[in-house]
Amino acid sequence: MGDDGAGEGAGEGAGERAGGAGLAAGMLLVATPALLDPNFADTVVLLLDVDGEGALGVVLNRPSPVTVAEVLGQWGTAVDEPNVLFHGGPVGTDAALAVALLRDPADVPVGFRSVNGSLGLLDLDTPAELLTGSLAGLRIFAGYAGWAPGQLEGEVEEGSWYVVPAEAPDAFRGDTTALWRDVLRRQPGELAWHSTRPADPDLN
Repeated sequence: MGDDGAGEGAGEGAGERAGGAGLAAGMLLVATPALLDPNFADTVVLLLDVDGEGALGVVLNRPSPVTVAEVLGQWGTAVDEPNVLFHGGPVGTDAALAVALLRDPADVPVGFRSVNGSLGLLDLDTPAELLTGSLAGLRIFAGYAGWAPGQLEGEVEEGSWYVVPAEAPDAFRGDTTALWRDVLRRQPGELAWHSTRPADPDLN
């Protein structure tokens, strides 16, 4: 897995950074105000895989101007609004990755792989017509964020990320402008306070 995670952060208390949660598929990484890497500043990342080989996730709040229909015709009307590709991260930007939410956990369609319960990845080679009525949400990302073994843990330790639980709607919001602040605002304790901080820590 490529060494393409965030690289800049500032130390804060370990409990505050992690939000009391551990790194696992289905969790969110929320960039701290000290993370200055332009690939990840002010981002919210959904973790899709965390194991001994590293970690993989997609940035949830970086929509592109390119419509899904322009590059993946059959999926143009299947994705949630806005029906555009999202910038998932700096790795593999010429490939598409689809995050989907099942309407019924007992009805698992062909091509779906669970990440956390009803939230998972969808194989875009699956004919779209086979999924009619099966999905409650679908979003397609160009590229992803990847971390080598131990790299993400190091970035959390140095204060680049808050690690917090995800809620299913986070991955499918129509307007992602306020996602960073909204995710922090719903957290307990001091993390909610951080949602009011300016992005530049020098302004505090």
